[in-house]
Order: sequence, then C-alpha cells, then structure tokens
Amino acid sequence: MSKPKIYIDGQEGTTGLQIYDRLGEREDIELLLIDPAKRKDTQERKKLLNAADLVFLCLPDAAAVEAVSLIDNDRTRVIDCSTAHRVAPGWVYGFPELSGHREKITSARRVANPGCYATGFLALARPLVEKGVLPASAQVTCHALSGYTGAGKKAIAQYTGPEREAELDSPRHYGMTLSHKHLPEMAAVAGLDCPPLFTPMICDYPQGMVVTVPLWRGQMKGAQSMETLRALYEGYYGGSPIVSLRPAGAPASGFIGSNNLAGKDILQIFVNGNENAVTLSARLDNLGKGASGAAVQNMNLMLGFEETKGLNL
Repeated sequence: MSKPKIYIDGQEGTTGLQIYDRLGEREDIELLLIDPAKRKDTQERKKLLNAADLVFLCLPDAAAVEAVSLIDNDRTRVIDCSTAHRVAPGWVYGFPELSGHREKITSARRVANPGCYATGFLALARPLVEKGVLPASAQVTCHALSGYTGAGKKAIAQYTGPEREAELDSPRHYGMTLSHKHLPEMAAVAGLDCPPLFTPMICDYPQGMVVTVPLWRGQMKGAQSMETLRALYEGYYGGSPIVSLRPAGAPASGFIGSNNLAGKDILQIFVNGNENAVTLSARLDNLGKGASGAAVQNMNLMLGFEETKGLNL
C-alpha cells in the first residue's frame, strides 16, 4: 500500500516548520517538498496541492482561501491552520476532544485547525455550555498570556533582535479594540450567544500560554463547587492522553507558569477559586496543542494513524 503524500503549503513559517519537525522523520508518509526558489510560484504550488493526499495550509487567511481554490480534485484533503475557515460552512472544526468532533474529523475533507487562544478557551467553556452549567446567554471574560512565537515572524524578530525596545521586557496587553481574530470561533464552537470579553497579553518568552476564564458562582446553573466542576471536566476528558485535569490544589506553589509545556502537544486544566467564584485555566504550548501539534493530531485521525503518533506528550 502506498504511503499518503503530504504537502505543507507555507512550510517556512513558524507553524509549518513545527509541523515539518513532527513529520520529517516519519516513515509512514511521503512529504512533498517544493523547490525553495518556487515556493511563491502559483503553478508549482498548484501541482503539489493536487498531487497530495493531504495538505496543511500554513498561510495568511487570503492566501489560504486562494490555496483551496487551486485544488481541482475531490481527493486532496485539507487542514487549514489559518483563521479563514474556522466558522465557514462545510469545514469541520479540528478539536477532537470536544464531543462529536473526533468522528467528524476522521471523515472530513476540510478541517479548520483551531486558534491557540480559542483552544484554551474552548477546553474550558465548551463542556460547561454543553452540560448546561453555563447558559448560552452568559457573558464571560477571558484573560490570556502567550509567548511571542504565536505573533509570527515579525514579533519573533522584535523579541530576539539585538537592539530591542526595553518595553519588550514586560508583558504587553494587546487586542485593545476587543476584536481579536479568534473571537468568532470562541463563541460559535463554545455555543455562546456572544463572544467573551477577551484580553490577551504577549510576553517575553518563546512558547507556552495560559488561558483563564473567571466565573462568579451565580453565573452557573446549580450548586457548582470546585469538586463538581472538577468531576465535570474529569468525565468530559477522562482518559484523554492530550487533555487532562490537574489534581485538586494544583499548583501547590500558587502560581501557574505559562511556559511549562513548551515543546509539548498536551493541554492541562486547572480548577481553583473560593466560595464565591472559580477560576478555570488551560495551559498549553501555543505552537503545540495550539497549532502544529493539533494539526498533526488531526492528520493522524484523517489518515487512519494512531491519534498521538508523532506528538510530543
């Protein structure tokens, strides 16, 4: 049986390079590589897009839409790592751990890879809405901080430059217009009527993020204690090798570090709080489960491989 042919369109970008790192040594696939001199040649890209059994799109939104239009057969399957198709009709949202998604991904022709912040938020919010604990009408807040690699090549160059600004030493708030590009998927996939008030920060370290949703107990239905919430997440994700609930009382230090999972493709959930409110946190690598690791996980499902093959767990 022939090996499936895989093409990464945009391999030279941060996400593309990380996908290649996870696939480069695998002997159960054949990677199609473009001549570096022709990586922006539309006809050469079209040839490879149509020769592949599965394509990763690691491109800006407009370029991802164009790439899909270049595929003129009904065989090539696509995983789009851009924002372009995450709430688009006909595309499956690629978060296997959410109820019903794994089965849809397995048979999908078109899969939209989730955003990194959205992955953390949805890991926390979707189970609550799905189980009736958080009403769809809830107005929630989400805080998050991430390493600078999630902001792309320009930000990486700023943070690693020899004469960078002193301001880069400190965490920096951004998305000040409250219109972050992940908001549509955060609301739609969570099942919320409106997106969260989302305040992200970029920080002076390469990889890793923490996404936090604080909730007053009165925002939730029923008498939700930390114990009942922990049981809800344990039941929802129980047995997953990728998404797991941290033990009660974690972290013992009282601090949730945000770069602890750098290089890993897993996600950890924390449930903390007091008698009046709870704080729900998801920790992950923005380039792992937040991007490239999730993309490879989706590829494994689509091609019939073991789901965690090639992942860093």
